Amino acid sequence: MPLSRTRIVRAIESGAVRVDGEPVRRASEPVAAGSEVVIEIAPKAETSLRPAEIPIAVLWEDDDCLVVDKPAGLVVHPGPGHPDDTLVNALLHHRPEVAGVGDERKAGLVHRLDMDTSGCLIAGKNDRAHEALSRQFAARTVGKTYWAFAWGRLAGDEGVFEAPIGRSTADRQRMSSRARRVRAAVTRWRVRERYAVAEWLEIALETGRTHQIRVHLAESGHPVLGDSRYGGGPSRARGFHGPQQAWAREAAALASRQALHARALEFDRPSTGERVRVEAPLPADLEALRDALRRHPA
Repeated sequence: MPLSRTRIVRAIESGAVRVDGEPVRRASEPVAAGSEVVIEIAPKAETSLRPAEIPIAVLWEDDDCLVVDKPAGLVVHPGPGHPDDTLVNALLHHRPEVAGVGDERKAGLVHRLDMDTSGCLIAGKNDRAHEALSRQFAARTVGKTYWAFAWGRLAGDEGVFEAPIGRSTADRQRMSSRARRVRAAVTRWRVRERYAVAEWLEIALETGRTHQIRVHLAESGHPVLGDSRYGGGPSRARGFHGPQQAWAREAAALASRQALHARALEFDRPSTGERVRVEAPLPADLEALRDALRRHPA
């Protein structure tokens, strides 16, 4: 039975790996040629999470992994207030084989999206695939493309944000470039369409920090429409004047959540190494927002 690196490390940590009868203490411990290695792998424990018949759209799938189109409003992982109405619960219903892959709470998921962000999420259907995909994310070889609608007009047609970010000490629900402990964050953007009060941006992430796009756009003075946590809520419309203020209010009313969509993922298939690109269509609520913005071009 093939074992993922994660399961082998856990086996070592639990004392279940022996070399010539002696327990291995560290994963880095050298093994001499001809040594007998015995690994006692306990069966996976039954997950305590409950499957839930929540509709999910599968964008792409093979024997090892699948990419789903997460709708806005769906929490990814179970937690306080959401014990069994999450994407994990939905995956356990639609693909029972993902139970325990990665760990109990992941159901094979390799990354996550904020509750009100829609779009592409990938899950491994077995430990080997999950490990392979996790390595790609760690090595930053996974292409992550987002679409966002941002207030105002950024300088130029394209650019890059490189401000490192971390968790705010003043508000633990927010991230900031002014936090005490920060990590590198790189966001590349280009303008797809310009409107009188906003822009439609295509964004490529080189890193995957929490709230990265939202923070970088907000701190540039152009928060994501509908993102009240970072200054992109309805009050933003008051910064416009004349007819533009009415257009901004119309857009704000349509942006009932942060106007951010995980448009595409590019990755190597764990089974073949073939490069795959999977795209999630713009959801209906963001289509309506875009159509309203198009009525008032720049």
